[in-house]
Amino acid sequence: MDTQVLTTSLFLLVVALTVAITFWASRQTKTAADFYSGGRSFSGFQNGLAIGGDYMSAASFLGISGAIALYGYDGFLYSIGFLVAWLVALLLVAEMLRNAGRYTMADQLAFRMSQRPVRTAASISTVVVSIFYLLAQMVGAGSLVALLLGVDSEALKNLTIVGVGALMIFYVVVGGMKGTTYVQIVKAVLLMVGSALIVVLVLAEFNFNLSDLLGAAADNSGKGEEFLAPGLQYGASLTSKIDFLSLGLALVLGTAGLPHILIRFYTVPTAQDARKSVLWAIGLIGAFYLMTLVLGFGAAALLDRDQVDPAVGGNQNLASPLLAEAVGGGEGSTGGAVLLALIAAVAFATILAVVAGLTLASSSSVAHDLYKGVIKKDQPISEHDEVRVARIAAFVIGAVAIALSIPAQRLNIAFLVALAFAVAASANLPAIIYNMFWRRFNTRGATWSIYGGLIAAVGLVFFSPVMSSLPTSLFPDSDWAIFPLNNPGIISIPIGFLLGYIGTITSKDPAAEDRFTELEVRALTGAGAEQAVKH
Repeated sequence: MDTQVLTTSLFLLVVALTVAITFWASRQTKTAADFYSGGRSFSGFQNGLAIGGDYMSAASFLGISGAIALYGYDGFLYSIGFLVAWLVALLLVAEMLRNAGRYTMADQLAFRMSQRPVRTAASISTVVVSIFYLLAQMVGAGSLVALLLGVDSEALKNLTIVGVGALMIFYVVVGGMKGTTYVQIVKAVLLMVGSALIVVLVLAEFNFNLSDLLGAAADNSGKGEEFLAPGLQYGASLTSKIDFLSLGLALVLGTAGLPHILIRFYTVPTAQDARKSVLWAIGLIGAFYLMTLVLGFGAAALLDRDQVDPAVGGNQNLASPLLAEAVGGGEGSTGGAVLLALIAAVAFATILAVVAGLTLASSSSVAHDLYKGVIKKDQPISEHDEVRVARIAAFVIGAVAIALSIPAQRLNIAFLVALAFAVAASANLPAIIYNMFWRRFNTRGATWSIYGGLIAAVGLVFFSPVMSSLPTSLFPDSDWAIFPLNNPGIISIPIGFLLGYIGTITSKDPAAEDRFTELEVRALTGAGAEQAVKH
């Protein structure tokens, strides 16, 4: 059987499976609660799998293994940051957010603030963070399908991105939260099994001796012992060390502000299930990130440098699929083709699940916060109308993500996700933390922290080397980079917290203070949360 036909068939099979799940789920999506939160019907274990599916994105699977293959020790720091971030989400956000809100991040802010300004700010922030994250997933999709189909045509990659955008819109519009969650569960299982298989095969190449694997990776990298020590990517200068600190802050604090992760806490029936789902997610994600260590160093040891190094025409985002092909028997072999198809199909399912979750989070915020809360001023509207607006918003957000993804294909996807984390940590996290724990916090503080953190993060990215001045920049032939760091977190996160503080102490909002006790009781105990969902 022709290897190209085999890879394409396996790939299409996974897509067909996710489409079938979505159609099945659409029959059970009847109310707004079904569309936004799956009717709060998922168990802690199911939601933990889905959170893992949401979080173990193309950036994790493709970007981190590529970063390790290229930079060794420094590449693995992405895995550490992504994993440690879950402790912040568990300890500070998961249970309290689930108790305090209904469908979106803005619900817990609007509970004691002026509805319209807070919901507008939260909705804008949610959409911006989601679009940054969507870019990473869709760039990965373009690279993957080009590898699968054996072509390197820019037009085909662009067409792939359009196709992924169309599929993600389909998942959200047709399946809602139920369809998206089941796609994420299936994808999480496939990703864990596929990754474990490749890890076993890689370790078998070195007689299950991790030391031999690391030694071979160091030798093949051309960097020697430097490859296994800190500093290859982030140690050359003071600027790069500060950039690393900025990246670490963004990764560790960003998860607790990611809208597509936050809405997952609303899909479980009780606060206890919210805690369980995070614990399950941490276990799954921890095991997965340990596997990225073997995938990344395995790619460094077994692949030619020119396959993964962008400086010599390689693509670091394809390290895992190319490694799967190598351990399966190499290019042209049936075993290599099967494993390549399996891993590429799993990675593509990963992308589809994550983009669906992101699109659902942002379209839900547009419909629930912007349309119902701001435009309609919380006047009674039918659930049908609210869901219809969410579906229209999914189309618009999908179109914007497609348009922005096409020129972003040169950028590393783990790095693109780190930017989304920085924006989430700068704009969303300060408002969430202040609102949960500071009685004095008020409407001005909330809007200043969200807009200030958002503008600071996006503005600094715009004037950074990510956008211009380098061969790997979005606009490599231009030069307006006046901010030296690639990740803005170290500046923009404190700005978000500072502006939230200044906005609060320069204004008075007795109503917000009066309702703090009620919010605190609800967040800590869940009392009143179920009634909030029903109204």
